[in-house]
Amino acid sequence: MNTKELRHSARLIWEAALNAANPGTCIRKFLQLRDNVLIVGGKQIEIRGRLIVIGAGKPSAKMAQIVEEILGSYITGGLVVTKNGHALPLQRVRLVEAAHPIPDSAGVRAVHDTRELLRKLNKDDIVLVLISGGGSALWPAPAEGITLEEKQEVTSCLLRAGAKIRELNAVRKHLSDIKGGQLARWASPARVISLIMSDVIGDPIDFIASGPTAPDTTSFSDALAIVQNYGIEVPDAVGQRFQEGARGGIPETPKPGDPVFKSVDNYVIANNRLLVDAAAEKARELHFNTLLLGTEVEGEAKDIGRFFAAIARETASTGNPIKPPACILAGGETTVTVRGHGIGGRNQEMALAWAISIASRPFSAQSCFASVATDGTDGPTSAAGGLVDPFTCSRAIELGLMPQNFLRSNDSSNFLKATGDLIITGPTQTNLMDLQILLVGGRQ
Repeated sequence: MNTKELRHSARLIWEAALNAANPGTCIRKFLQLRDNVLIVGGKQIEIRGRLIVIGAGKPSAKMAQIVEEILGSYITGGLVVTKNGHALPLQRVRLVEAAHPIPDSAGVRAVHDTRELLRKLNKDDIVLVLISGGGSALWPAPAEGITLEEKQEVTSCLLRAGAKIRELNAVRKHLSDIKGGQLARWASPARVISLIMSDVIGDPIDFIASGPTAPDTTSFSDALAIVQNYGIEVPDAVGQRFQEGARGGIPETPKPGDPVFKSVDNYVIANNRLLVDAAAEKARELHFNTLLLGTEVEGEAKDIGRFFAAIARETASTGNPIKPPACILAGGETTVTVRGHGIGGRNQEMALAWAISIASRPFSAQSCFASVATDGTDGPTSAAGGLVDPFTCSRAIELGLMPQNFLRSNDSSNFLKATGDLIITGPTQTNLMDLQILLVGGRQ
């Protein structure tokens, strides 16, 4: 296979993965309606009262659309929040668009309206909660004494410092009135059923969208330690809240064993493994020898890019860890420690680092590498990621661009745009972390 053919194969592989991660497929496997009985994960629940549908996340509009198709007139009200530009038409559930990853006032108003929907519910009512990646930012409910602007500042500082999603969400939970299981309190005593699309490594339900319906395993002390470990300056009100909470002066989020969770069922209906397995199936269909490295890839994006470049060289020269034509897959979520003033995201930075590493020590086999954000947006850009090959850097140099300068300034998006290596998918209506695809052909 030549480079053009390998790049085409990479596109077919990630498209197959995204199709498998469609909320329609995932929800219909877990949720059915038979007469007036909900069947959720094999459990039967009679609909005797109100049925409220709420949710937040980048795929929430699509999730709500599928739920409307299944439940129809049984839905008595609802509200879901999605990222700006990700809206879809809904009939029975109200849709609000808000900002991500830095929360905004539209999200705050949506949380207020959601809480109003949940007032005066009784034990015969059902609240169906649609939770997915992005929900933490899209459901902002600043705790008493904390402003939205202060939450925005803390979120921005942690993102720039390269905080992992678990760390970010542990902090968010303790600045919020909805996260860390507190939504379950709002809905009590109604029956709560959460359908969850996981964008967190290992699928911990208390970290996906900051676990609004899950017992919280973190504390004020954890949040304080995270802020201190990264050495970031936080607003005085935030620091004081964490310190007072760590001393026991502010009530904690509900923990495992809290009776509020007796009427709560949480179901993870899709995760990164689903995505990567679909990619592997497509790669085998395209006659690649296929190897899955794992679905828990994390760390600095540029370091992971260099790692994949080393695997490409080893595969081409020795047939280890798998003989060409080879497809090597991985999933997870990396981070970027921002030191420059450019524009990019973790997937684009990883692709740029791979291209630079390959160019520094070229080899004779054809290859390409793609890193894709499954939600269609990588960092604060409209690109989903990058698809690069051994000629990416030479194309850049012909344009008078120095690849290393772009990597140092975290400007991967402008670099890949110039070389024609951006992946643009638009909103995908799913969010199951990231996918890496390394293809290595035979020797030239």
